[in-house]
Amino acid sequence: MKQVAANMAGTVFKVLVKAGDQVSAGQDVIVLESMKMEVPIAVQEAGRVSEVKVREGDFVNDGDIILVVE
Repeated sequence: MKQVAANMAGTVFKVLVKAGDQVSAGQDVIVLESMKMEVPIAVQEAGRVSEVKVREGDFVNDGDIILVVE
């Protein structure tokens, strides 16, 4: 299992995947908004999303786990 963490503090603007989706390395999965900038978060390795730990509108801190990929 690979955990995907937020790389900055911000509000979850968009969730681009759901549990069960296949993802490829480098694919954007979450978009964070911070200081009026939209920052995409990508997975590092291909796999299947087993859990999305955030919803649109949630606030996350740097290092918070936002997604789990198997």
